[in-house]
Amino acid sequence: MTKTTAITVRLDPQVKKDAQAVLTELGLTTTQAVSLFLKQVTLNRGLPFAVEIPNEQTIQAIEDGLNKRNTKTFENAEAALDYLGL
Repeated sequence: MTKTTAITVRLDPQVKKDAQAVLTELGLTTTQAVSLFLKQVTLNRGLPFAVEIPNEQTIQAIEDGLNKRNTKTFENAEAALDYLGL
C-alpha cells in the first residue's frame, strides 16, 4: 500500500524556475527529483555529494574564473588537450 506525504519548501522563485528547466531537460518532475534526492540521502546515510567550505586556493580560482582573470581560452577542445599534453 503506497502512502504519500507532502513537503513544503520556501525558496527563491528564480532558483525554482532554473532548476525546473534543468529537470525538464533530464525528463524529471520536481517531485521525482526530490524523491530521488531523498532516496540517495537514505542510501548514502548523508548527502549524496560533498558539502565543504572551499579553501583559499579554491576561492581564488572561483573569483578568477568569474572575473576572467588568470584564465586561458582555446579555439577548440583539441587545442586545450594539446596544451595539457593529452
